Amino acid sequence: MTVLVAPALRDRPRSGSRHMGIAVAHVRLMILALLFAAGIAVIIGRLALLALFAEPASAPSINAMLVPLRGDLVDRNGAPLARTIDAWSIGVFPGKVIGDKNELARMLAATLPGKSASEYRALLNSGSKFTYLKRRAVPELVAAVHALGEPGIEFAREPQRLYPQAALAAHTLGYVDFDGKGAFGMELALDKQLTDPAARGKPVALSLDLRAQAALESELGQAMTSFRARGAAGLIMDVATGELVAVASLPTFNPNNVKGSNPEHFRNNVTQSVYELGSTFKPLTMAAAIETGVVPSMAKRYDATAPLQVGRFRIKDDHPMGRWINVPETLIHSSNIATARIADELGKERMEQLFRNLGFDHKPTVELGGLAGPLWPKFWARTTVMTTAYGHGIAVTPLHLASAYAALVNGGVWHPATLRKIEPGQSAQGRRVFSEATSARMRQLLRLIVTHGTGSKADAPGYRVGGKTGTAEVPGAGGYKRNQNVSTFAAAFPMDAPRYVVLVMLDSPIGNAQSFGLSTAGWTAAPVVNRVVMRTGAMLGVVPDETRDVNVSDLIPLLWEAKPKNATKTAAVTGPVVAPGAGE
Repeated sequence: MTVLVAPALRDRPRSGSRHMGIAVAHVRLMILALLFAAGIAVIIGRLALLALFAEPASAPSINAMLVPLRGDLVDRNGAPLARTIDAWSIGVFPGKVIGDKNELARMLAATLPGKSASEYRALLNSGSKFTYLKRRAVPELVAAVHALGEPGIEFAREPQRLYPQAALAAHTLGYVDFDGKGAFGMELALDKQLTDPAARGKPVALSLDLRAQAALESELGQAMTSFRARGAAGLIMDVATGELVAVASLPTFNPNNVKGSNPEHFRNNVTQSVYELGSTFKPLTMAAAIETGVVPSMAKRYDATAPLQVGRFRIKDDHPMGRWINVPETLIHSSNIATARIADELGKERMEQLFRNLGFDHKPTVELGGLAGPLWPKFWARTTVMTTAYGHGIAVTPLHLASAYAALVNGGVWHPATLRKIEPGQSAQGRRVFSEATSARMRQLLRLIVTHGTGSKADAPGYRVGGKTGTAEVPGAGGYKRNQNVSTFAAAFPMDAPRYVVLVMLDSPIGNAQSFGLSTAGWTAAPVVNRVVMRTGAMLGVVPDETRDVNVSDLIPLLWEAKPKNATKTAAVTGPVVAPGAGE
């Protein structure tokens, strides 16, 4: 029997088939979701492994981004000296390069011309896991390398140390290596503080004044070029605290491009080179003689009529006076003979103690590394005692001398030099090396050297500069080189109330038309001091005043000729001109 089904019932889908289709769709969606979740999990896991176990020293990584930024270095007024900024690095994973390595090497050589195509080819075939191609890359270079389209080349952002003032104060600031660690200068000395996470990148203020630093380097550089000197050094020091307001060494380098700098230019002549600084030692000897009573009166006279014979040695003056001279005249005319006689009276023990008190027997005191130790006499013979009194037979750094001059004029207290900014009332106590009375007398004598003696070209109207010239022959094989000298002028201002020491040194200057062919300190270094004081005095808070000066009225009658060598006249200093060319 045949059963007939209505057409409407034949066309209706079966309920079981429909439910089965829905179930299959659900299963497929579930599988797809699980696969997607598994992929996300793999990616997250991979990122976590990279973050935890990648080596920052061999490849850019997330860990590198977690290193705290290095703190800035600023000058005493907050001007930036060293900053940390974001920069690009370009590296390559040779094992991940998918293109033709020979072709890639050729393209890299054209884009990054630091290496040849063969060098890049060797690098890509070296088997190393990762190699930097360029660090501190500019964005344009990053874009050019990115355009090569090689997946094996990686790009990353990393901190970069920038010195916005370029070569200014380079020897003081130093630089950091590619791992961001201090490698030289204050970057090395302050490395721990600058990278301390607790400091949170807080700037560290140095004692430098950027304006004074620029003026000093400018004037020192011009002098070095003009006199074709082999090197130069200069500094400005606060006499009350030992703070170094400016420190310059030439030739210099650019800390932004250490690899491109001459390695010989990294030497800091202020702290890493020692020199026989000549007659700049004479005021120190005179101060010791006054302090100990060897010189009881400024009127005491010494025989300078003829060279002084000591054994087989003969001590003479560059410009003989040919007469007996008193204490002020000994310094004004820079007499080696009279100074040697004073040192002979002082004797070995007191001369040696003077230099020890001033720190000349050990490395200079300052935060920088690589400091040079002095050349200390092995045996203090009678001739050694005499010659060290005028700066021969003992060699120290310019920083040694500056610290000594600060003590000479500030009331007699020696302070350690520092490149850290010192807040008011926080300076080191220091140690007394001269009495206040001796210091006051030395301020008079140093001022007379400028107004009446060999230092006249250092005088700066209104700033009451005092100081001493020093011209010493450069030692060499077999003796001293008579055609080469180290010319130094050590000064302080204003001498009626000293604030700063200014020291300028030129290594092996050659006389020119401006100096009438002379290379001595009075013609080469002293004029630099004049210009530095004129440019920096007011910005350092010293207001020029031509109505004030050191009272030297008790010393003027002792001078053979009593008129200042310069044209400036004050109520305290007057009289006829001393003949030029006095010894230094």
